[in-house]
Amino acid sequence: MKARLTWLCLLPVLMLAASVQAQIQTNPAQVDSSEVNAVQGPLVKGELFEYSTGGETYQGYLARNVNDKTPRPAVLVVHEWWGLNDYAKSRADQLAALGFVALAVDMYGQGQVATHPDEAGAFSSQVMQDWPAARGRLEAAMTKLSEHPAVADTGMAAIGYCFGGGIVMNMALSGMPIEAAISFHGSPTQAVKNPQPFEGIVQIHNGAEDPLVKREALTSMAKALKAQGAEVKVVNYPTATHGFTSHEADEAAEEYGLPLGYNAAADASSWQAALLALDKALNDN
Repeated sequence: MKARLTWLCLLPVLMLAASVQAQIQTNPAQVDSSEVNAVQGPLVKGELFEYSTGGETYQGYLARNVNDKTPRPAVLVVHEWWGLNDYAKSRADQLAALGFVALAVDMYGQGQVATHPDEAGAFSSQVMQDWPAARGRLEAAMTKLSEHPAVADTGMAAIGYCFGGGIVMNMALSGMPIEAAISFHGSPTQAVKNPQPFEGIVQIHNGAEDPLVKREALTSMAKALKAQGAEVKVVNYPTATHGFTSHEADEAAEEYGLPLGYNAAADASSWQAALLALDKALNDN
């Protein structure tokens, strides 16, 4: 009897669901464009972007919204010490969806990607020990990027992660023609021997618990940038350690025993701050 009562209670609900399903099948909804202001969202596509300098070829990754026919400001994305991997490319894709033309640069040449921390350390150290050559690679990328029809002539900016964060800080310190340099858990090693004036925006997003970034070096870099005229902001995120923006940090920490870790709050906060800075620097907002 109880089972029969349950079935009778459910019967009206089942009949209503069947009626709704029938209406969906026989009368599919049509969007009236005269009543709804429907627009096309971004269609982000990435492509190989090669440039050469010093007899070497570099394989960057260019991301842009192909639905947007208006030239847009360009942002360089400088990879971690691993090389130009999927993480750097995903950040370029995000920037492209938000209205920028993003180039994830290749700092090692031929698109090389390290598979072990020892190899990554060797690659990154070689670049940082020869800043003139590193700058030449960046300048080659920027020159070719500026010629792309999708890029506006309103200036460029650069963001970087870990090793790449150190690169963008040194870009600003050497007075390269960028409007903003934004570092995420970047190494503050000063590779520039002769700092030059720089009046753009510099943001340094750092994990407060990061043992790989020495506080003295970070303070020294911030002071050096400020002395050259930069608008410097350093943000230390409580509980965050190295690699806090990358979902792959936890996996690398476990595999190699490195002091890495993803931190969702620090990732979200630093990304929002970076976007606001890019908007101010490149869109004059």
